Amino acid sequence: MLLTVFLLSILAACGKESEADIKEVNIGYFPNLTHITTIVALENGYFKEAFSDDIEIKTKTVSNGGLFMEAMATKSIDVGTVGPGPLLNIFVKDPRYHIISGAVNGGAVLVTSDHSNISSLKDLDGKKVAIPVIGSTQDVMLRKALQEVDLKPTTNGGTVELFAAAPADTATLFIQKSVDATATQEPWGYILESQADGNLLLDWESFAWGKDSTNTVVVAREGFLENDELTKAYLTAHMKAVQFIEQHPEESQELVIHHIKELTGKEIDKEEVEVAFSRLQVTTLVNEQVIQEMATISEEAGYAKSADIDGLFRLELLESLE
Repeated sequence: MLLTVFLLSILAACGKESEADIKEVNIGYFPNLTHITTIVALENGYFKEAFSDDIEIKTKTVSNGGLFMEAMATKSIDVGTVGPGPLLNIFVKDPRYHIISGAVNGGAVLVTSDHSNISSLKDLDGKKVAIPVIGSTQDVMLRKALQEVDLKPTTNGGTVELFAAAPADTATLFIQKSVDATATQEPWGYILESQADGNLLLDWESFAWGKDSTNTVVVAREGFLENDELTKAYLTAHMKAVQFIEQHPEESQELVIHHIKELTGKEIDKEEVEVAFSRLQVTTLVNEQVIQEMATISEEAGYAKSADIDGLFRLELLESLE
């Protein structure tokens, strides 16, 4: 018995040592405007400043939250920005991932196509609505909006068909009349308005929880969180990016345009970014009540088996830096 305890203690100690010996940090994010805090922190060198010289910073971009959480599960991503929807669906099954800061509120809109003849939320009855991916943050926000007019998705016995489509493809779907509306993030909402005859049905201040709608948060996996210095370094860079964006909005938008062009080869129109930027708010604050309500909707949708998110928030290090 004593030998077993001794061996377990050695193994536990070895595990902690391996986490303490982390020599690289893998940062994940999406190449779009709602991940502006990560993009600005990278472009301005804030992560490089915050981490010690012997830490190598690696980045990984993904196109949706499901891929982000998969990458986190395989340790391809240690920390980064993601929507709360995919995180909630994973957390109730595997509570190794935690929210350590807010990042962006708003940044999501509900846009209708010109051919759909939709002029109110009630008109979504019998319509086909695109979402980035099933279980995404915009999916949850759409379900919240539908609840307000007593509508439900077809998957829950209602009359509104949800259709998963990459935001970049939605303009084509509008032109082809394949969908009637979309719940999407910026800058895709404004691109639909300016390039595909889209009509803004709910802007970022009125869609779902309005300005309190949590679109993007900073998430870290448990192994990374065991190293306070690494976590504090990330949060220091993140907080610095939030402050820079608030004080230098135009320069921040130019950084996003440059960053996305470097990644994808595509240059986003400056006006599109400017309008989209006006529809979001960078922040380190986390509205725990909103995220709890999102968890309840995810459970009702069948994406998660429970709405119990006890232990999800680990904000003590953020608070120690403020």
